[in-house]
Amino acid sequence: MTTYGCFLACEEHGPRALVEQARMAEQAGFSALWISDHFHPWNDEQGQSPFVWSVIGALSEATSLPVATAVTCPTVRLHPAVTAQAAATSAVQLGERFRLGVGSGEALNEHVLGDRWPPAANRLAMLEEAVQVMRRLFTGEEVNHHGTYYTVENARLYTVPETPVPIDVSGFGPAATELAGRISDGYVTMAPDAESVERFRRAGGGTKPVQGGLKVCWGPDREEAVDTAHRLWSTEQLPGELPQVLPTPSHFEQATTLVSRERVAANVPCGDDPEAHVSAIRAYVDAGFDAVYVSQIGPDQRGFFDFYRTKVLPRLPG
Repeated sequence: MTTYGCFLACEEHGPRALVEQARMAEQAGFSALWISDHFHPWNDEQGQSPFVWSVIGALSEATSLPVATAVTCPTVRLHPAVTAQAAATSAVQLGERFRLGVGSGEALNEHVLGDRWPPAANRLAMLEEAVQVMRRLFTGEEVNHHGTYYTVENARLYTVPETPVPIDVSGFGPAATELAGRISDGYVTMAPDAESVERFRRAGGGTKPVQGGLKVCWGPDREEAVDTAHRLWSTEQLPGELPQVLPTPSHFEQATTLVSRERVAANVPCGDDPEAHVSAIRAYVDAGFDAVYVSQIGPDQRGFFDFYRTKVLPRLPG
């Protein structure tokens, strides 16, 4: 059975709006929630970036859906011990309906304290050590750790769920995908790439859940929807490692002048044709994904949820 979830975008919406969207997602028939974790939005047009752990606390009271971060970086801006405490509390508050999605991060969010932004291989090594530290803390036992990147002394989490928080690892390139296969409880990625799924499973992922996310822009006027997607999320079309190394929203705005409207139109389901949305989601199902999370671009969230409730979710394979 494939799970179909809603992907809440902290870059685009304030905390109250995100909570209301979670309520609408549950009413529309979505089965789970993802929520992004950013210090900055990708560009000023998006215009928001609330503290995700406060929003998760509100979500626990507003909805019965499971929640996962997609994704948190526990390596630079937040120490893994602090991330572990936040995740453990969230899991308790959500009645163990919480998964911690983690990744190696972007300079956009992680360099804000003045730390040097390390190269990709170091970021992955930091992530692996951070996951080790967090798993030990989730036991509720005292942890002392003196590693390559992190020191933890006499640390114990007193508020922990009965079962340790599952940790899902994000991966886009081969090295990150193989790391996810070795150390994660599940794999997170943003493209319906069957080869990446197989790489994850061969690297140790086995039958662990594979979860994917995509952005769409529903609207009655397709051309207007394409304009909205291009204005707000052309950052999604930047190639390679560029999104991981640009340091500020203004740098992303400069880079996305190279992303054409036609490229966005070709890669983002836009408009009100149900088949375009169903086909985009089916691509993930066909690639072997266990869960697909959909994020609506732009302000018309209620229209999106009504459209998915009546025209899209009923047509998706179970």
